[in-house]
Order: sequence, then structure tokens, then C-alpha cells
Amino acid sequence: MTAPYKKKLIEVAIPLEAINAASAREKSIRHGHPSTLHLWWARRPLAACRAVLFAQLVDDPSSHPDQFPTHEDQERERQRLFAIIEDLVKWENSTNEEVLERARAEIRRSCGGVLPPVYDPFSGGGSIPLEAQRLGLPAYGSDLNPVAVMIGKAMIEIPPKFKDMPPIHPGIKDRSFYRNAEGLAEDVKYYGEWMREKAWERIGHLYPQVDLPKEYGGGKATVIAWIWARTVPSPDPAFADVQVPIASSFLLSSKTGKEAWIEPIVDRQAKTITYRIRQGGTKAELEAAKEGTKAGRGANFRCLISDTAITMEHVRRTAKEGLGEQLIAIVAEGPRERVFVAPIAEQVEAACAAKPSWRPEMTISPDRRAFTPPDYGMETFGDLFTDRQLVALNTFSDLVHEARAQIEADASATLSADPTLLRDGGKGAKAYAEAVSVYLAFGVSRLTDIQNSLCRWESSKTQVRNLFGRQAIPMMWDFGENNVFCDAAGDYRTSLGSIVKVIERFHPSGEGIEINHDAQTVVYPEGAVISTDPPYYDNIGYADLSDFFFCWLKPALRSVYPDIFSVLATPKAEELIAAPHRQGGRDAAEVFFLDGMRRAIANMALQSANVFPAAIYYAFKQSEVANEGISSTGWATFLQGILDAGYSVVSTWPMRTELANRMRGQESNALANSVVLVCRKKEASAEVITRAEFIRALKRELPPAIGELQAANIAPADMPQSAIGPGMGVFSRYKAVLESDDSPMTVKAALQLINRELDEYLGGIQGEFDADTRFAITWFEQNGLKAGDYGTANNIATARGISVESVKHAGIVESAAGKVRILKRDEMDAEWEPDADGHLTVWECCQHLVRLHEKYGIGYEAAVMLKKFGSKADDVRDLAYVLYNICEKRGDAKEATAYNALIADWTDLTREAATAPLTNRSGQMRFEV
Repeated sequence: MTAPYKKKLIEVAIPLEAINAASAREKSIRHGHPSTLHLWWARRPLAACRAVLFAQLVDDPSSHPDQFPTHEDQERERQRLFAIIEDLVKWENSTNEEVLERARAEIRRSCGGVLPPVYDPFSGGGSIPLEAQRLGLPAYGSDLNPVAVMIGKAMIEIPPKFKDMPPIHPGIKDRSFYRNAEGLAEDVKYYGEWMREKAWERIGHLYPQVDLPKEYGGGKATVIAWIWARTVPSPDPAFADVQVPIASSFLLSSKTGKEAWIEPIVDRQAKTITYRIRQGGTKAELEAAKEGTKAGRGANFRCLISDTAITMEHVRRTAKEGLGEQLIAIVAEGPRERVFVAPIAEQVEAACAAKPSWRPEMTISPDRRAFTPPDYGMETFGDLFTDRQLVALNTFSDLVHEARAQIEADASATLSADPTLLRDGGKGAKAYAEAVSVYLAFGVSRLTDIQNSLCRWESSKTQVRNLFGRQAIPMMWDFGENNVFCDAAGDYRTSLGSIVKVIERFHPSGEGIEINHDAQTVVYPEGAVISTDPPYYDNIGYADLSDFFFCWLKPALRSVYPDIFSVLATPKAEELIAAPHRQGGRDAAEVFFLDGMRRAIANMALQSANVFPAAIYYAFKQSEVANEGISSTGWATFLQGILDAGYSVVSTWPMRTELANRMRGQESNALANSVVLVCRKKEASAEVITRAEFIRALKRELPPAIGELQAANIAPADMPQSAIGPGMGVFSRYKAVLESDDSPMTVKAALQLINRELDEYLGGIQGEFDADTRFAITWFEQNGLKAGDYGTANNIATARGISVESVKHAGIVESAAGKVRILKRDEMDAEWEPDADGHLTVWECCQHLVRLHEKYGIGYEAAVMLKKFGSKADDVRDLAYVLYNICEKRGDAKEATAYNALIADWTDLTREAATAPLTNRSGQMRFEV
């Protein structure tokens, strides 16, 4: 037997809706958000990580029966803890010391004053270790990928070393009042600007200004971007010596009233194609410009000079010798707005003058699901950049080394004047210079995302968009090349500016360590709390993608971190994803992934203490979910791997990170984007039981657990995934559940039984409703809001001891001409009052509340109505769950959304109702005591 433990909050309840709302909102925050420090794929939202860690460490009130002896006492205490989480997850509070300290105090209280280390063995973008550190916990992260490791070091390892230290660069008069990483941020900004000035001295001539047309006032203007199209020889033998553009679009601006486009001017006799800029135009002209020279999907185009087809085969054949490039437009900064200028020979000559001294020769992944440029001759990462971009990136990369030497010299000089600023004398100066140079190198690496030849021009925003809009490197036929000195996207100052904003907000409150290691064999610190977000199956090829950045980080930082950058490329053989192109086919890839993940999770279970539960995030692959639902194969297999590793699952919490407006207004109720699995080590003395015994245990334990989830106002859309927790808690505490043929029950079969019990529970609570409501539920289940036969309706009503006339009298249905139909909400009496209804039903209460909630949201009207229900309020909530479940099965997403949104806001509504004044029938205000 393992030692008894205190149950943690995350094992019982969390304010899921508040966490999900904050996580979804976080997606739209850019300035100062750690995701803008350096690109990484599929990061967990900081709000979710912060809340999960807090709930992993803080005791549930039920663990202290001496302090909270009754259910009511425990629920009050949970609500107090929920309020702390609700404040904690807000982005505005991520640097609010008062809010953070309130959370830290609760953690210290539950941990006996000794804060345990938190470890994420798949640290990736570093969200979990960063949030552990923010909560004052020793934060540890590790990852096999060097790029992820550097992100982790930049977020949790470097800032604490220089906490509260003032900047060291010359010219600072007052070196006091620098908190957290503010001084570090200022030095990064200063030396980044130093690098930019040096770069301009060396390569500024490659970025000449352009002459503005007279209609824009004439004179010189800074170029924002150059628009290029790739070219191939015309497939028509008569024009085989002519390079023709293969362009996806000629549209420059689609902004209303400011439309602009490129018009190709073809001279067949001279065999030339030139380009001019057109403003405005007819709808047909703009539509034609939007299509460029495309002639279907993929690499299919039409030849501008001969109008013959340019096939994919022709493009690929040409690509073996190298695709050409042709300047088709220039974007300049005008007096009031951006100006589009036709190509100029001087600008082409400047681009051709760039002669790079080095280009990355690393080969691009053969995985054609995510990497298509190699099909068109772009086989190395160096091929993804223009010569001018390569010169700029090489220049800035070289300047990282020069800046490091300059920073060390400046730090040493500052130390002479004030030796207390840095520890260890010269060693301190060197360490600080290396630390600042990490962020300067990130500025270069981050810049590559928008300084490459696969960046598209976005006509709706009139700007160049970065390469990684998704987890892939797709081919781009026409592209925008940003000016690296234009004070806009694509400028080193702009790139570094985003990094500086992140550093300024770092709030290091604990130790941070990030190492380069495989999760299957890593050694954890004693007593580590596991909170981790493993890669999911084959969603993202992290290593293949991150080679794009690795090849630029390596030359800039190899001298600082020789061990991390000793490899030729990011490790791939050991990477825990299913990669058919790497592992010999889909079946072999699946075996590789599951075996490796099982070993990694077993390593967690073996080394972690059972004082705290482990939290493991599972990211759903939405295509799989759509096909198989809650018992999907990948999900079931992942759960099986956790159980085989020695864990039992005690709760599951769905995390919705992609919804901007919760479920309201969404015509879909898909499963959550990810689920947090809360796990405990399985008891060594676990028994073997039969299928029948397992079902009996489910029937005994699942209903009260679902009731608790309802009491916590888990949204109906999240209930199936939430109910998995207590259901799997039953299944996974046994050594095995045997089927009738003595074979072990699979997790997939257990999930199906859990889901069946959830359906039975929701069906069972109908018996608590009044007879008219039970009639309406059955009729709605069979007919929805459509009319049905009176005879059938009468049979249903009779079975419930009432008549159709009773339901009609209650104001629920319309009955006429031998047909019966449930009234829609907008057909019900808008002046209805529950205390004036002599035939009150739960159905009416629910529909009127939904009507007010749809119209007013969490406002006075809905809150007052809820208050008037009195003791029927819980029945109304239960009915909303039942009706959501019916709508899901009927495929009525719009109606389901209304019930889901009501439950999602139930906590806020009840809070509003508690203080809302009531009005009597004459409209006078009255208050309940």
C-alpha cells in the first residue's frame, strides 16, 4: 500500500468555464505574450497551465474534514479557491503580484511550506515550466529538441539569474528601480539597435529607396516590400526563350475603395512581359487579378504570352534546373499610406548585387504532407531564401557574436564602477553577455519566419505574412520580400521588439532549469510534480519543422551552448511522433509512437511521488474525433498506454482553447481541443474483477460523480469527456476487468460503457420532473419542434397520467387539427411570470430562462428570472443537460448550443441572482432576505 494522500482540488472540481474562456481569449493576445519570444507549435495556453498547476498542488476541502465537516462547508471553500483561479487565469493578472501571491500562499499552505519541483519532460514551448516558476515553484523542463530547449532556457533559466538587475549598457544615468527582467530587456533592446546600425552600415546599399510617382508627391520613399513571382520558360516552343510568371495572384490591395492590382503588359512580337500598377477597376478585373496566372489547383498555370497550359509536370521539370524570379511590384511607404510602384531596374540590380557567403545546406524533410518545396527544386533550407535575405541573415548572425563581445566589455566596465551589479567579476560579465546574446540570436531566428521566399503578400491587409501560419512549409509561387530596415514586419528592430516586450513581462519567482534530454530516460528531481503536454501521435513533425530555425540558431549560439548545438540537425530517430516516412509505414509508426510514449509515461510514474497527482495533456486530433467521437481509437490507445505505465486516471478536464466566444453563437458542439488527464499511481494490491462487477461499480459510483460535475456547472458539451474521469477512475483502479471469455476489457470498451451510463443517468433524472415536462421531453426527443400525430401524443401523455390538454394548458404545446407541436421559445408568452403561473412546469422555466439568456446574456433579466424559480432552479439546470444530450443525438447543433451556453454561464447567473432585486406583479421592487 502506498501512503495515504490528500486529495487535490483538480481531482474533484475546477472552474472549467473560466479557465477555457481565459485560454481562448489568450489566443488573441500578442504584445508581451511568451509565444512571441520565438515560434513553437501547439503551445498550451498559459492560463490553462497556471490553473492546472494550482489545482494539482492545492488540497481539496474534502481532504480536511476537521475544517470543513459538511458538504456545504466544503463547497463554500471550493468556491473561494475557484475565485482565486478565476483571478489567476486572467492575462492582466499574469504579472499582478497581489494575485500571484494569493495563489502562492494557498500552494504553500497545502504543501506544508515546502514547494515541490514541477517537471515537464516534453517542455516544447515552455508554457508549463514558465507558469510553475510564476507560481514560485522550482521549475524544470526538458526536451529532445534543441530549439525547444533554447526557448525553455530563455524563459525560465536565464531571467532568474539576472532578476532585478539594472542594464549595463553605457549611458544609463540611474541604475535603480529595475524589477524582474526589466534591466535585461533594456540591454537586449539597446544591443539589438546596435546590431541594426552596424548591419545598415554593411548592407544598407542593398535596400535602396524608390522614387514615388508624381501623384503621390514624388521624392524618395523607403521600400516596405518587393513582390516577386517565380517564372518558368513558356511551354510554347515559339516562346520557349521567354520566362513567364507563375503567380497565384496579381492583387495588391483588396481594401474597399483602395483596390490596387498588377496588370501584366504582354508584347508577343518583342517577347516581353512588363508590369504596371492599376488602381480601382471593375469587379471582373479585380477577380481576374485575384487569380493571377492560376489554372486550377497546385502547380497549374496558364502562359501569359501564349495562353497555353503550364502543367505541374512542366513546372517540376523546370524546377530541376531552378525556377526563375521576376519582380512584379514594389510597395513603398507613402506620405499617408502605402504606395504601389511598378518594377524598376535599379531595384532589381540591388537585389542581384547580394552575394551570400553562407547558406544552410541542411536537407528539408521528405515528408510531403507538410513540406512541398522540394518537389520544385528547393531541397535545402538555404533554397528557401533569396540571396538578399541570406546576406541580411548572415550579417545579423555574425553581429550576434560581435555584440556578445561588446556586451562583455561594457559589462566589465560597468562592474569596475559598481562590482555589486554582477557576481563573479569577469565571469559574471561573460555570463551576462552570453545571456543577452541568446535573445539577440532569437531576434535573427524569429526574423527568418518573415524573411524567406515563402511569405505571401496579403492583399486584405497590404502586408507580407510570415511563413508559419500552420505547421507546414508549403510552396509559394509569388511572394513578398520584406525590407529588413523598414520599421515594419520583417525588420530586425520589429522582430526584436516583440522579444523585448516578452522579457519585460517575465516574472521569475523561482528556480528554473531546462535540459536537452529524452523523456523516456530522463531523471527527475526527488518529489517532482509531473505536469506535461506530450506530442500527440502524428499531428506535428516538430523536429522536421524546427530545423528551419535550428540552422540559424546553431551558428549564432554554438559557442555558448556547444553541447546543445553539437548535432548536425534536430534529433529525429528518437522523436516521439508517428512519422510514416521515417518509421517504415503507418502501422510501424503507430507502434513506435505508442511503445515510446508508454516508456516515457512509465518513467514518470516510476520516479514521481504520489503526494501529488500527475497532469497529462492529451491533444485531440479533430479529424479522428469527428469520425469516432469520445471512444476514438487514438484517445483509447493513449489512455491504455497511461494505464499500462502504472497510472490510474482519477479525473479528466476538457480544455477548449480555440473558441473565441465560448459555445455561444457556435453552430457546433465538437469535443474539446484537449483533455487534462489527472493521474495517480495505481495501487500495488489492485484486484481483478468481472465485467458485471465493473458495471455494478459504475452504476454505484458514476451517478453521484456526474451529479458533482453538474453541481460544478460543467457545460453539457464537456460532460462526456469530464465523466470519463470518474468512470476511468473505477476502471483503472483494478488490475484488470475480465470479459465473459476471460479476456481483459479494453479501454475502448470501458469508454463505451461509461458513455452508456452517462446516457442512463441523464435519462434517469427525468423521473424527478413533473409529468408535463416528462411528456415534453419524450415528444421533443421524437419530433423536435415539428408537429406529430395527436393519437401518439395522447398515448405518451396517458402513460404519464396526464392528457394532451394538460400539456396545452401548461403553455408547452399547440394542439390543433389532429396535430401536436411543441411551442418554440419565441412563441411563448413574453410576459410570463413563474409566481403567477398556476400550472408551473420545469419545461416552461427552462425555455423562458434560455430565451432571456439568448437575448440578454448574463444580465439582470435572466438573473431575476432564475431567482424567481427558487427550489426549481436545480431542476431547470438538469433539464438543460437532458435537452442538450437529446439535441446532440438529433444533430441539432443550434438548439444544443443554447442549452450549453446556459449551463456555461450558470455560475455567473446564480451569482447575479443572489443579489438581484425582485419585482412583484405591480412592478414594485422587493428584496428577499
